[in-house]
Amino acid sequence: MAKKAGKRKKKVESVFLVCEETGDYNYTIRRKLGGEKLRMKKYCPRLRRHTVHVEKKK
Repeated sequence: MAKKAGKRKKKVESVFLVCEETGDYNYTIRRKLGGEKLRMKKYCPRLRRHTVHVEKKK
């Protein structure tokens, strides 16, 4: 039996992590759909220190 080559449902989405202080798009991540917005401390190369980054969709 031949299987159909159909489209798969999206279970993950690509989002950007944006620095709150500079507005730079420093990271892209893939995460599961839904849930609340990510908010985490990550390294900002422009400021050369860790700052709060928030999730922003494409």
